[in-house]
Amino acid sequence: MKVVEIPIQVRYQETDMMGVVYHANYLVWFEIGRTSFIESLGFKYAEIENQGVVSPVIDANVSFKNPVRYGDPVHVKTWVESYDGLRVTYGYEVVHENGQTAVSGETKHVIVKKDNFRPVSIRRSFPEWHEAYVSAMESDS
Repeated sequence: MKVVEIPIQVRYQETDMMGVVYHANYLVWFEIGRTSFIESLGFKYAEIENQGVVSPVIDANVSFKNPVRYGDPVHVKTWVESYDGLRVTYGYEVVHENGQTAVSGETKHVIVKKDNFRPVSIRRSFPEWHEAYVSAMESDS
């Protein structure tokens, strides 16, 4: 499967009073990873939004394993965990420089019409994205 890795520079304002990254910031990092993953496929969210659709998160799971602190060099790895033509689940792993997993998780998304939030089939409405997701799940990169 295709995995995209992007470095994250931990900013001081992302930490809490314990000196570790505040838990909600990992969802922001997941979004950075997801956007980078989609761009690696040759697409941009703005392209589909210009066609009157959006891609809300319908479920999110995060598992905290090891803390990340200000100044720690980390990377977010992102891949397509599952895809059925309508829903896509992205997998994530925030990894320390030494390879130790800090956080893992996933977010599930669906494409909906912007005006009424009715689901849109990616397979039918965006066949290029559909093929890219299928290929990303099969690729060895």
